[in-house]
Amino acid sequence: MLKKIFKIFKKIILASFILYGFNLIMSPLSVIIPLNFITVSTVTVLGFPGLLGLVLIKLIAL
Repeated sequence: MLKKIFKIFKKIILASFILYGFNLIMSPLSVIIPLNFITVSTVTVLGFPGLLGLVLIKLIAL
């Protein structure tokens, strides 16, 4: 049980770092995805396809 909790915690931290890194790289192009519960949970559950989906939603909303 403790291993599952640790694994989920690692995924959440990794998703946060991925979003932060993406925001650092894409900030000159004004494509910034906010770090909040919804975006972090989306990237945690779906991984990189979730990040791409968030980027597409952001680009369509511009």
